[in-house]
Amino acid sequence: MQLYLDSANINEIKQVAELGIISGVTTNPSLLAKEDPSIDVKKRINEIYSIVGGHLSVEVNSLDTKGMLKEADEILSWFPDATIKIPMIPAGLAAVKQLFDKDIPTNVTLIFSPTQAIAAEHAGATYVSVFMGRLDDIGMDSNLVIQEVCAIWEKNLFESEIIAASIRTPIHIIQAAKAGADIATVPYKVLMQSLQHPLIDKGVEIFVNDFAKMQAEISKIAPKVQKKK
Repeated sequence: MQLYLDSANINEIKQVAELGIISGVTTNPSLLAKEDPSIDVKKRINEIYSIVGGHLSVEVNSLDTKGMLKEADEILSWFPDATIKIPMIPAGLAAVKQLFDKDIPTNVTLIFSPTQAIAAEHAGATYVSVFMGRLDDIGMDSNLVIQEVCAIWEKNLFESEIIAASIRTPIHIIQAAKAGADIATVPYKVLMQSLQHPLIDKGVEIFVNDFAKMQAEISKIAPKVQKKK
């Protein structure tokens, strides 16, 4: 399972890219607005891509098929490597079908059920994004949903890649990987949290202290050795 970063924050993206653990980035209007309501989207998207490369989803904002296709053309005019991110609504599926016919990659977002994922697959989606955290928010079992989607994909040999999105905890990452998701797109805070463990801090502290003791002993012995010479 690949890891993507779900962020539009350049500092976060640079820091995680340096770790060498992500293969792409996903964005959405909310993430971009969170950084700055007056943000230059074109500049920010191209900056992100220059840092990470790989997959980069860019979301449309229209709610009708014609508007989505027009936005997709505009996005591709200034960022030809974009994966067009489209909401899971009927108008969105129609747009996905037309983009599929043009060999333009799409990421169908806001998927909350296996039937929606299947519909997106048949429309020609390159990626289907199953939102785990938001399912948990309304008392549904997101782990069961991602398991069902992955099982259906394996049984039917569907080609769309499954993205586990709306990741809220490191447990979601584990659940997505165990289910067989192709990708988990993870917020910066959760991704960094997933790398931490109290035993690491304790272990590093012990190693550093023991190394310091060794150095102190060596410094005591060194003058005696020099005198003998």
